Amino acid sequence: MTRWFRSYWAEEDIWFYFEVAADGWVARQVELQGPLQEPIAAASLAEWEAAQQAGTLGDYEATFGGTAEVPVHEWEAHEPQNLTPEEFETAWRTARAACRAGARARSTHEA
Repeated sequence: MTRWFRSYWAEEDIWFYFEVAADGWVARQVELQGPLQEPIAAASLAEWEAAQQAGTLGDYEATFGGTAEVPVHEWEAHEPQNLTPEEFETAWRTARAACRAGARARSTHEA
């Protein structure tokens, strides 16, 4: 059963939003940092794996970041707060748009 929750990491002032598959691994992850909750990651495990197989992992991670590389139970110590699927999707859509915009801005400056 899929579940959604968020967890706060005070040391880095980051909110982690997780969509967790039935096997306990993160399927999608959003990271929002600072008081303005600036999106710094919005990664999908399926996309990450496809990018790895295609040899484009560096580009993917530069744009969207990555997902947690440990089972989700490792995050349970960070006082998780349950989310509805809609709450997760709102954070996901916002963060994905910001990550894409950031990638476009970086490529414009590099050209």
